[in-house]
Amino acid sequence: MSTFFKALERAEQERALRRPAPASEPTSPPAPTSAPIAPVPEEAPSRARASFFKPPQKAVARLEERVVELDDNPGLEEHLVSLLAPTSFEAEQYRALRHMIEQLRRSAELSVIAVSSPDAADGKTTTAINLAGALAQAPDARVLLVDADLRAASLAVHLGLDEHAVPGLVDAIMNANLPLEAVTQAHPHLNLSVITAGRRPSAPYEVLKSPRVGELFAEARRKYDYVIVDTPPLVSVPDGRVFGKWVDGFLIVVAAHRTPRKLLEEALNLMEPTKIVGIVFNGDDRHVSRGSYTSSQRRSISRSRPRRRQTASDQ
Repeated sequence: MSTFFKALERAEQERALRRPAPASEPTSPPAPTSAPIAPVPEEAPSRARASFFKPPQKAVARLEERVVELDDNPGLEEHLVSLLAPTSFEAEQYRALRHMIEQLRRSAELSVIAVSSPDAADGKTTTAINLAGALAQAPDARVLLVDADLRAASLAVHLGLDEHAVPGLVDAIMNANLPLEAVTQAHPHLNLSVITAGRRPSAPYEVLKSPRVGELFAEARRKYDYVIVDTPPLVSVPDGRVFGKWVDGFLIVVAAHRTPRKLLEEALNLMEPTKIVGIVFNGDDRHVSRGSYTSSQRRSISRSRPRRRQTASDQ
């Protein structure tokens, strides 16, 4: 982890040296459209060159046809580049992350991925949606995106879906008679299925501890190639930590110039090391690519050692 912390520390130092931004410039944090992934292995390997995956030409053609339809949908949040602009450089960075997940599925049977962060507003939801969108670009892929952040659910808002059109995750947990398909919405323009959070529970932690959650994810594992789960922050609330027994691995999203190093250390200490797939470094503006990829940010990919999928006997 030392390599990642050094990078984070350099980013914090650079931020301190910067002059205050002019009043006319937006004060919101950088859009999490291109996020380097820091290594998680026990020993720091030599720096790997960024890996890029180019989908088959037929898949690209299909996606370009969808862009026209999506542009007419004002409900989609503009930072969802893998859905709105699938041929952009930013979308290619999420496609590189997709490539890593695809390789882990083949080598370690990893298919259910939780996306979390140390604290709120680090970009985990945008990362989860863009990753799911990149995976869904494969025309034969079955991808399910689940909103499990029951305290601050936002997938429906980001995707322009009616969260009251069908029951959601909480409803399926509370009512064992509701099968998975009863709470799943197929996005009208995407090769993507979505489960919204549903009703707002009074005790989210207790709801997520229910054995019914395990049953739903076991069913999702059988029916989908990839299940991407937007989970609550790891440090501020305990909700997200209960997913360790339901998912194959975690992607931890860290905001450059924002997430304190101590908070990241605390989040990692709360996790089982073998469950951490990688760290997504969001909004890093220090590595601007050149040449044909000018004015864009570069993402480097690395991951932890492959691991086998957890079986029922391990839980």
